[in-house]
Amino acid sequence: MQRIRLVFVSLILVLSCCVATAAPSKPNIIILLVDDMGFSDIGCYGSEIPTPNLDRLAAEGLRFTQFYNTGRCCPTRAALLTGLYSHEAGVGHMTEDKGQPGYRGDLNEHCVTIADVLRGAGYRTMMTGKWHVTRFVHPASEAEKHNWPLQRGFDNYFGIIQGGANYFHPKPLTMGNQILDELPKIEFHSAAAGALPHPAERDGSDGFYTTDAFVDQAITFIDAGEKQKPFFLYLAFNAPHFPLMAPQDEIAKFRGKYKIGWDKLREQRNARQKELGVVDAAWALSPRPPRVKAWESVTAEEQDRFDQIMSIYAADVAHIDTAVGRLVAALQQRGMLDNTLLMFLSDNGGNAESGPRGRMEGQLPGSENSTVYCGQSWATLENTPFRRYKHFNHEGGIATPFIVHWPKGLQSRAGVPPAPQFRTQPAHLVDLMATCVDVSGAKYPKEFQGRTILPMEGRSLLPAFADKPIKRDALYWEHEGNAAIRVDDWKLVRLGRTGAWELYNMKTDRTELHDLSAEQPDRAKALATKWDAWATRTHVMPYPAQN
Repeated sequence: MQRIRLVFVSLILVLSCCVATAAPSKPNIIILLVDDMGFSDIGCYGSEIPTPNLDRLAAEGLRFTQFYNTGRCCPTRAALLTGLYSHEAGVGHMTEDKGQPGYRGDLNEHCVTIADVLRGAGYRTMMTGKWHVTRFVHPASEAEKHNWPLQRGFDNYFGIIQGGANYFHPKPLTMGNQILDELPKIEFHSAAAGALPHPAERDGSDGFYTTDAFVDQAITFIDAGEKQKPFFLYLAFNAPHFPLMAPQDEIAKFRGKYKIGWDKLREQRNARQKELGVVDAAWALSPRPPRVKAWESVTAEEQDRFDQIMSIYAADVAHIDTAVGRLVAALQQRGMLDNTLLMFLSDNGGNAESGPRGRMEGQLPGSENSTVYCGQSWATLENTPFRRYKHFNHEGGIATPFIVHWPKGLQSRAGVPPAPQFRTQPAHLVDLMATCVDVSGAKYPKEFQGRTILPMEGRSLLPAFADKPIKRDALYWEHEGNAAIRVDDWKLVRLGRTGAWELYNMKTDRTELHDLSAEQPDRAKALATKWDAWATRTHVMPYPAQN
């Protein structure tokens, strides 16, 4: 009898332990955001850059082919975090205060973040990486930290509050609310044996590199929390933003591969995109811009310089992929991957800043003491097959890869696999808040901490996961006077505040080569009127004084 009683008590203890450590029924949610990466820069969207881990996520999940950002870093982050158009959240431009409600350069009081909302639904909330939605001063008073991550719903934070950073020696870093004057010791997290060794283990180095540190610290945050709670992780890489930096041995792997030049590489990427099904075979490849030289007219010395620049960029992108692979492997090892909704995207298109020649300064390009920008010529490749770049609202500025991986959720909703699974529904990063609310069962508030909160602008992507339409009126953009509106297959876009509106049919001409505004003036006028009403409602207008 005593033995039976002991067995019963032991069984109760085992069951209690299992309940205490059981995986949460609500899904974990991870948003992975990269910085200044073009539409065609990863393998599953047409690139020659090896990205096997992202490609695997896409093969096992979904690829959206018409997903949009805002075309610039700060506005994208504001819209992603809040589910509002960036001007409504107060960050219509960068982090300077321009004296108008839509351009204060600081998240305002009438928005909440995804972390605010999910924490209210029982989620652990954590972030690593680039914040960039508030002004940063160092040293900072407590009042000047009012819009730092911990004050905006996150339980844990490690990264850079400011915009850009040195990959090897970012100054300063922030842990929680504490500015760090020295590089912290970050615990390395290895992947499964023989699968994805940590770069520091590969070469025996204990060096710091932001891409790895943000992933390592994210895993540490995941391990440190209450396991019975689901978690939300926002991981915002600073790569591949300028100044481009990567380990020299990784850069060396790409040297010489870009001497084929941007003209042939654009053709190759575009052909691969059509073969994969990422773009419509009927869309013509946009022409090389007038300021970008034909590769055959570039001198051999210049070709070598351009090859070196793009090799550094490619190494940055490939390193992101390896780091994402380690994060995914860590989730799998912990039994968390199947019930984790993971979403991957870029904050804007490829960056043409520094002009057609790009910029390469320093004795060892790609090192911590160098300054490297891709420039317009390579950005034209990065945004294949589209026109224009970061800053602009033509497709090259606002189109992003968007990968969704969620084994448990997608199988129940869409019957995936088989792969490839594409989603052609137009969608926007304002939809991420609504999606997180939908999958978590959270409630989006009308009031929060005594403040009136604006209603969400986005729509849940769950219908699109099941390949159903997303019901919405329109999608809108504005940045530095560049503007656009999309309604169904029709897009109206302009260049700058005084530019003429251009009208394109996105179904037949998404590379925006055939302006139909003169042929369909009534449609163009109706869309412009609709954009004007949105711009007034969301504090796009009145515009602040131009610098």
